Amino acid sequence: MNDLKITTIDTPSQVRELLGLLTIRDKPNNQQSLPILYLDLEGVNLCREGTISIITLLVAQPAKKSYLIDVHTLGALAFSTPGSVGKTFKDILQDKTFTKVFFDVRNDSDALFAHFGVALKGVEDVQLMINSNRKTTEGRRRLRSLDYCIRTYVAMPLIAEQIWGEAKYDGKQLFAPENGGSYQVFNQRPMSRTMQAYCVGDVQYLPELRRIFSERCRTELVAEETEKRVVESQSSNYQPNGPHKALAHWSEEQNRVLDEEGASAMLLPETP
Repeated sequence: MNDLKITTIDTPSQVRELLGLLTIRDKPNNQQSLPILYLDLEGVNLCREGTISIITLLVAQPAKKSYLIDVHTLGALAFSTPGSVGKTFKDILQDKTFTKVFFDVRNDSDALFAHFGVALKGVEDVQLMINSNRKTTEGRRRLRSLDYCIRTYVAMPLIAEQIWGEAKYDGKQLFAPENGGSYQVFNQRPMSRTMQAYCVGDVQYLPELRRIFSERCRTELVAEETEKRVVESQSSNYQPNGPHKALAHWSEEQNRVLDEEGASAMLLPETP
């Protein structure tokens, strides 16, 4: 995490300052492109049945900078506080002109919609980008985790991989019940450096994964399936947990198209 500056956002004035940075390029006659936002949420049973504790936000351009938006402390003010141009964070999350990049958006979307009425727009799902690059229907059947994808597809120096891996391991020791931890650690304030590093580790390499796979995937199919994920996560019958979450849900027609492309393209090998 040494190359990333981490800023905690836990007051309305800090929310306004952050919004000013995000929307300064959204003014009339400003030709600069809007920043791409890389996001991940953490909480206690993160879904409609639980709570949101932290939103980790990475802005990769012009320089990588990460923010920990303290939803546990701010509550609705994290989403309703207006910035200098009148936009709230909720407005940005619902504005399709701002690209929001997630790795498996489903439970994040579910929690945002259920607890704060945020209906995400402009979403890209890197998990689906990567899965769509599998050569066959069978190869696409199971979804890969973020940890697996980072370790498999991101080329990083050994020391960087060690730092990232240690941050992920140390964080899981604190929150995973099977390791004697508790998800309540995401609500402890001040937030420990260990948990800050864990949160940032979930967004740190999303820009690189997106760079590798966004131009190699069938954009329209991934966009179609991503939108389906968002809509389903907001439905009354959405199930946030269960073995079905590990399976891809491409339609028969989508799989046919992807199989045809996989037969003639250099896509991902059929590893387990």
